[in-house]
Amino acid sequence: MRTFVTKASVTKALVATAALGLAVVAPVATAGSASALPAIMIYKVQYDSPGADRGGNTSLNAEYVVIKNTTRSNRVLTGWTLRDRTGYTFRFPSFTLKAGATVTVHTGRGTASATNRYYNRSWYVWNNTGDTAYLRSASGATVDTCSWKGGGTATSC
Repeated sequence: MRTFVTKASVTKALVATAALGLAVVAPVATAGSASALPAIMIYKVQYDSPGADRGGNTSLNAEYVVIKNTTRSNRVLTGWTLRDRTGYTFRFPSFTLKAGATVTVHTGRGTASATNRYYNRSWYVWNNTGDTAYLRSASGATVDTCSWKGGGTATSC
């Protein structure tokens, strides 16, 4: 879950502190540093594909995660993983995400391209009632997460 700090909220906090006659002794994060998006982020999760969950490939591929490169540089995602709470894991093979581009990771089977990748699973990954998507670098560091509680079909992260 990302937390955003705006200039207005920092200013209000400083004004309130000054009004109470308190000194500010801790450094305050700037809006630019606190609200910066990760270079590679989970942008959207379509966790409930339309219709009944019967496991057909079309239905499986309508369940997906969109990953976005928010930078102006191409980023190598080779060895990165996308997984759910249970541990169902997709590992990126040799893959570069272009600057400003997205890649959609579908649950079912298909032909990989620069914009679409596939888990190649025969059943659903993302829980409709709530789950968490974890995006990790090749070294295993968590780059981004996205959680939902259900009650819809998708979430923007």
